[in-house]
Amino acid sequence: MTDLDGLVRESAERLAAKHVGVVVAALTPGSVEIRGAGRAGGDNDGPPGAETVFEVGSVTKVFTALTLARLGVAGTVDLDEPVAALLPEGARVPSRDGQEITLRHLAAHTSGLPRLPKGMMLEALLRPWKPDPYAGCTIDLLLRGLARTRLGATPGRRFRYSNLGAGLLGAALAHRAGTDYETLISREISSPLDLTGTGITVEGAVGSGRSARLAQGHTRRGRPAAAWHLADMAGAGGLRSTPADLVAFLRAHVDDGAGALAEAIRLSRRTEHRISPFSWVHLGWMGQRLHARQGAHLQLWHSGMTGGFSSFVGFDPEKGVGVAVLSNTRRSVDRPAFELLRTLQTARS
Repeated sequence: MTDLDGLVRESAERLAAKHVGVVVAALTPGSVEIRGAGRAGGDNDGPPGAETVFEVGSVTKVFTALTLARLGVAGTVDLDEPVAALLPEGARVPSRDGQEITLRHLAAHTSGLPRLPKGMMLEALLRPWKPDPYAGCTIDLLLRGLARTRLGATPGRRFRYSNLGAGLLGAALAHRAGTDYETLISREISSPLDLTGTGITVEGAVGSGRSARLAQGHTRRGRPAAAWHLADMAGAGGLRSTPADLVAFLRAHVDDGAGALAEAIRLSRRTEHRISPFSWVHLGWMGQRLHARQGAHLQLWHSGMTGGFSSFVGFDPEKGVGVAVLSNTRRSVDRPAFELLRTLQTARS
């Protein structure tokens, strides 16, 4: 039997040696363990814990993609609907070889769009120190840049990871729903799963007059980092969440045969675009099958990083195990997170 508490505690302490603060969470069919180590920083300099709020960066993309699946199940959108149909009137969206960009393409990173909005790559090269790079990405700016963008491949043909595509998806879904992105996520994901610490403006964290729950972000060298605000690119990486909420989110995916989001979760996995013989992408989630010498385990995952935070969520629906790691340091947590996930998978074999 796996000593889950010991494994999680050891992972947290090992990560804390290179991160200001970290929380590691793991779930198996019978138990959940969440352990923090290091410092939360900010107004609360004790160790972070299950209810500490972190920026989750690109982990946001799996929330955006699941929202697409939810709206698809409800009939509000069609996954193969052109994104142009969901944008403000007059929006010009590039196409290639007669193929328009669909919602499915955006969620699976097969739209052919570049990684960043028009002009942002040059800005990143000229001003790499800019503390909040997406703050000016309003829908008007995105649409102006989109009209001047040429696709790198025919939509649906090739995987090309795109923050622009994910941000555009979030904005398009919110426009179709007649609301803003944060309200849409709350309605479709957070409320059904009772995720009380997940959003863009989390109570007790941002804009509430107190910051006891919010971890202070840090650069790779451990210096305090400014928070990120992604404006209308929020669907690409604008959410904040807690370890406890991410465990509940993972549990819904591990237990995909039940619950309010079950049908949407199954729909999200029915889309599969192959990247290599051993890896692929679903709606939002990256997927891989380990080599037989490594146990041939299935791993669905996503990681994220902002100016002061790093994150990872991953699970194996076949073994019923999952891992979430959140750090308030801009230093990847992927490798130790994958190691913990594989240890849990092996223990279930």
